[in-house]
Amino acid sequence: MSLLTVDKLEVVYQRAITAIQGVSLRVEERQIVALLGTNGAGKTTTLRAISGFLGLDDARVTEGSIRFRDTQLENRPPYEITRRGLALVPERDKVFPNLTVAENLAVVPSRTSGTARKMEERAYHFFPRLTDLRRRTAGLLSGGERQMLAIAAGIMCDPDLLLVDELSLGLSPVAVEELTKSLVAIRDELGVSILLVEQSATVALGIADYGYVLENGRIVLDGDAQRLRDHSDVQEFYLGHTGSDRRSYRDVKQYRRSRRWYG
Repeated sequence: MSLLTVDKLEVVYQRAITAIQGVSLRVEERQIVALLGTNGAGKTTTLRAISGFLGLDDARVTEGSIRFRDTQLENRPPYEITRRGLALVPERDKVFPNLTVAENLAVVPSRTSGTARKMEERAYHFFPRLTDLRRRTAGLLSGGERQMLAIAAGIMCDPDLLLVDELSLGLSPVAVEELTKSLVAIRDELGVSILLVEQSATVALGIADYGYVLENGRIVLDGDAQRLRDHSDVQEFYLGHTGSDRRSYRDVKQYRRSRRWYG
């Protein structure tokens, strides 16, 4: 049984607007899975459906299923899903800006019997830069440091699956490289699976085992990371490996690729 199975998922906003339709994906134990796509493709909606935060945006899963191990998750509240072993690192509102780094970690409840001290040591182990910033107000951190703190807070929940929304958005290449190394270390040392939402295919496929490409609310391509990197459509529209006449896929009237590609 897969750790996470999303099957033919449909999400509707305000009882009228279909955001994603027929989305299916899987995450296995100790696996990093990338969910790729441009702005508005439905990536964040998919993560919010899995983590239970759809209600904040007046949205609901109307069809399909989300199974985490042997439990159905669709339309359950976030606190219940977190207790099951999933933690979301959101795209927005990542940290409490008026609290210090240490206070941001202290307010995160753990779902296991591990002591707060032990969990805090784990967070600083993966993000040693935060050790020297413990007393700094989170609102004064750089973008990369905020992302570190947000992921550190996520692992304070002791999750089995970490959902990370837009890891690299607005960050320098140096910060992104440091963050991706930390995610790989979290997977390797803790056995935590990761579902990573990213606009940058280069970043995501650099660490992912498997990937899905989402366009206009639907999965259109999927495969292991290497085969996605080698796929001509991914190279043209997501990696930029084209000639001088490169165009966005939105500008191509006949975007020639299969509706679903299997590795």
